[in-house]
Amino acid sequence: MADRLRPRALAAVVGQEHLTGEGGVLSRMLANASLGSMVFWGPPGTGKTTVARLLANEVDYAFEQISAIFSGVAELKKVFEAARLRRSNGRRTLLFVDEIHRFNRAQQDSFLPVMEDGTVVLVGATTENPSFELNAALLSRARVLTFRPHGPDSLVKLLARAEAAEGRPLPLDEEARAVLLRMADGDGRAILTLAEEIWRAGRTGEVFDADNLQDIVQRRAPVYDKGQDGHYNLISALHKSVRGSDPDAALYWLCRMLDAGEDPLYLGRRLVRMAAEDIGLADPRALGVALAAKDAYDYLGSPEGELALAQTTIYLASAPKSNAVYVAYKAAMKAAREHGSLLPPKHILNAPTKLMKDEGYGAGYAYDHDAPEAFSGQSYFPDDMERPVFYRPTERGAEISIGERLRHWAELRGKRRTQD
Repeated sequence: MADRLRPRALAAVVGQEHLTGEGGVLSRMLANASLGSMVFWGPPGTGKTTVARLLANEVDYAFEQISAIFSGVAELKKVFEAARLRRSNGRRTLLFVDEIHRFNRAQQDSFLPVMEDGTVVLVGATTENPSFELNAALLSRARVLTFRPHGPDSLVKLLARAEAAEGRPLPLDEEARAVLLRMADGDGRAILTLAEEIWRAGRTGEVFDADNLQDIVQRRAPVYDKGQDGHYNLISALHKSVRGSDPDAALYWLCRMLDAGEDPLYLGRRLVRMAAEDIGLADPRALGVALAAKDAYDYLGSPEGELALAQTTIYLASAPKSNAVYVAYKAAMKAAREHGSLLPPKHILNAPTKLMKDEGYGAGYAYDHDAPEAFSGQSYFPDDMERPVFYRPTERGAEISIGERLRHWAELRGKRRTQD
């Protein structure tokens, strides 16, 4: 059905109006009768192949399609030679390369001369971020156009076309239709395929509710690649939801990743990082909770151990937040790198030998437990280094009392220096 309903004109393309509509980039190119090389970047089922075919048809270019999964250097040479022959006869070639990111760097370089001399207009399609997957040289010669996932409105339009072509409505109640739109996950090809499955399963007069729909089409695996953008986008969403103190959103993104097959131990490790980076000493228990969840999953496995990850996600998102430890660590690391190999002050060095005692090691050291309030106020920084302040506790959670102690000690330190 997806192939049968493929648009016959660019104006009929649904969901990419920012490219194909009036004033869109592709519409402007066609108005000027001039196509340049492009990279179409977007998720599956958003019309990348269809738009490439329509562009070639609009400007009367020969359309050649190859897939980087099945093609190598030998196939590319044949395509380039055929394109040169066409050009010598006065016709240009639009070369559509599906999954172009799967070509290695050397194979990508082979496109450069034929792009530059006009042998082909290259249109590459990729689901991966071109910035990471394609050569800089290729990207400098091609414009990247982003194809967006289909929203509910464009999916409804696609279903309406399918129903018109089929001559009958989908046998779904209102709730089931809404579930179907969500199942498509922004993929136009997928919603048409799902519609076909529903029509095949339906009996005369039968109308499916949401539960029946789940049974008929089972479920569609979410778009997610553990090594690519999907992975990084979702872990970023989880981390920022925890940082933003939204336990419901954080739990949703955790479940999205688990449902997509993410390694739960990876999620456990990231929760440990969140506890240290975004909560810190505002709730000193948070790090222990996160470590316990990781160990609980390691001990129980799936699915039982995943509940510990969910509990920790909610705990971290609900905890008071502070990045004071994170900021202090970065500042201290910067100072350590900038000040070189300064020695500790001699009064805090041990003196196990007579020579070291004669050199002044340990001289004047004050044992803090013998000082009033167990605080001597001595300097522990190198003698040639001005005392910095790295850790600045927030006025949130347990850091409130930590800040009070540090301010008190700073006051004592100042008084004792004055006395000295």
